[in-house]
Amino acid sequence: MKARTAVLATTAAAVLAVGAVLAGTGSPLTGHGTDTALALSAQRSTPKAQLTLKPSTPKLQACFPKAEAKVTVDLTTATKGFDTFTVRAKGLRPRTDFTVFLLEQSGSPFGAAEYFGDFTTNAKGEGVGQFRLIVEEAFAFNNVTQQRTDLNAVGVWFADEKDDDDCLGAGSPVTGFDGDGKAGVQMLNSGTALLP
Repeated sequence: MKARTAVLATTAAAVLAVGAVLAGTGSPLTGHGTDTALALSAQRSTPKAQLTLKPSTPKLQACFPKAEAKVTVDLTTATKGFDTFTVRAKGLRPRTDFTVFLLEQSGSPFGAAEYFGDFTTNAKGEGVGQFRLIVEEAFAFNNVTQQRTDLNAVGVWFADEKDDDDCLGAGSPVTGFDGDGKAGVQMLNSGTALLP
């Protein structure tokens, strides 16, 4: 019992010491446990990058007038060894698979591209995908030419080459932006906005 009391006393002293340090640095601290936790949490907040993706062409915008996706990246490679990339899309074709890429250039001809995941929309045309990868330092490297290409843009494609036919017609292009090499067109991209 004495050992437990000593541990509790030591822990309480440590918390008070942290509180005193925070108070000395101008952090909002009133001595309540909640305020201390909030002050510590504020100092440890995760840096984030955010982008909004919009339809890639006016025709796709006309077919899907409410389509967009919000991308949030928790930039934690330095602390965790990976970043967390979350895409939340709405206004898309219901019950449809989409592929997600980091790109050299958001629009055609796209340049270097990294395929890293998929998400599927529900009956309302909403979909969420969350992926662990290195985003802040993403690049493609050509060992033959020794050329490094940063990948700071984002694009989303119809995973099936027929899923864009309702909007673009049966003769719509087949692209290589899926694992089986047969995808539809790019549905959304980040435009001129770039990830760090």
